[in-house]
Amino acid sequence: MEHPDNLELKVIARLHSAFPTKFGLPRQSGLVEGIDATIVFEPDYRFPEALRGIEDFTHLWLVWGFSGNRHNDWSPTVRPPRLGGNTRMGVFATRSPFRPNPLGLSCVKLIGVEQDSTNGTVLRVAGVDMMDGTPIYDIKPYIPYADCHPDASQGFTRQNQDYLLEVVFPEDLLELIPAARRDGLIGALAHDPRPAYQRDPERVYGFEYAGFEVRFSVSEKQLTVREVLQK
Repeated sequence: MEHPDNLELKVIARLHSAFPTKFGLPRQSGLVEGIDATIVFEPDYRFPEALRGIEDFTHLWLVWGFSGNRHNDWSPTVRPPRLGGNTRMGVFATRSPFRPNPLGLSCVKLIGVEQDSTNGTVLRVAGVDMMDGTPIYDIKPYIPYADCHPDASQGFTRQNQDYLLEVVFPEDLLELIPAARRDGLIGALAHDPRPAYQRDPERVYGFEYAGFEVRFSVSEKQLTVREVLQK
């Protein structure tokens, strides 16, 4: 049976996380394990048997859509944020969302398989890099013997693996955040959510997280939380 050249992808599920927008999200999956999320299947795919055996795996691959993209076009070259936003690389040598097909690939940790009275069988995962409502097109198990390549070269990403900011989070502000959400927020802040081209130490940035707006500034390698406002 021949497949059409233009394959129609079906949304099988949606991911629900503490990030209503993409600003503030880690730029790769697995960087901040404290950021958890729920995967809720669309009604047409709520078959418990479709998930039979998935609990035997600790990690999953998610194929998803860049639903937060405001651009429909693509470019052969892009500016990776961790290269300062000034160096161009080939789009297929990056994980930029501005691609011919706006598909993302993330490896997440499977925390559990739960039964919900309204949504049927749902998956709880951690280490996500997706905003709330992200469409999921496919789920596959992570298989260590085939998927893990310890000797793989890292290309231009090598210089970014140890890049972390020191986060100064005043105790009175931190206590406003639900305890279960604090580690994920601190981890996201440590990975520097700012656009690469914005490095003004006087500027105050902000993003929404778990029903709050978190405002912060960055000087050198230290990020300081200035305000936490309930939305």
